Amino acid sequence: MMSERVRLAFTIGYIGRHFHGSQIQPDVRTVQGELIKAFTKLKWLSKDAGHNLVLSSRTDAGVNVRRNGGAVTIDRSLWQSLGRRKMIRAVDDRLPNEIGFLNVHEVSADWNPRLASQRVYRYRLEGIQGWNYPGEIFQDWLSLFVGTYDATNFAKLEEGKNPIRKIYACQPWKVDGRVVGFEITGEAFLWNQVRRTAMALYGLSTGELTQQQIVDAINQPDIPVDFGVAPPEWLVLWDVIWPDFEHPNSEETLVSFTPPPSGEYLERTMMSRWEAGCKLEMESMILHEWSMIGRLPYVPHKS
Repeated sequence: MMSERVRLAFTIGYIGRHFHGSQIQPDVRTVQGELIKAFTKLKWLSKDAGHNLVLSSRTDAGVNVRRNGGAVTIDRSLWQSLGRRKMIRAVDDRLPNEIGFLNVHEVSADWNPRLASQRVYRYRLEGIQGWNYPGEIFQDWLSLFVGTYDATNFAKLEEGKNPIRKIYACQPWKVDGRVVGFEITGEAFLWNQVRRTAMALYGLSTGELTQQQIVDAINQPDIPVDFGVAPPEWLVLWDVIWPDFEHPNSEETLVSFTPPPSGEYLERTMMSRWEAGCKLEMESMILHEWSMIGRLPYVPHKS
């Protein structure tokens, strides 16, 4: 007789530079692979049942993630004996420090983590050498990317993928009152879409591109253009949102970002050291965010 099964939704975060992306691949370290390994060590999944653990949003190597999600199916008796707190602690203890297992709860048997209502990304444009905040016109540039449109010119389009994407908002990302990049919210994104959007905004800031070129690339997807792909290390998958789910947030930015060096002559080693420090700031921000959004309700011990 087969055991009754239960489907669980979970949320995780990870530091991107330690993994060859999120999705499992042979012979390389991935986030999904590490999760399956942890569940297998706990004997909650068999070695041939990895397909029972899936993630919501795919990310490339180097991309940091504040909060992503996924689903796994296990025995109901196991879930009832553990509960949220014990399961989170057990999994987190068996994961590398570069992955945070943040929350878990029961969902319906047909719940699909890919069907999120919104995904939120943030990109730190100031990490790309040569970018300067252009002032109020920046909001005009960001507004170009809001709406429902064919994003073929802003993606690495996979075969069979629908290129029509719905972008709900695109706004400046501010840290300590300073604009450091942008935040973009959409229903779902194509491969490289946010990084290509970032590169288009970078091109606008340096004068290499005009607003009309961006408008044409959106309105005329059948005419190919390639504005380039921005580096992955400045991108953060900030959140994945599902209807009727709790999505706890930190109340304020938990880390400061060091402004880019300024002056008439910026020596190469100065810039490379600043960039190295900025990457650590991004990782520190993620870790501090986990400490807040992964907080569970206090449950007193029974006397």
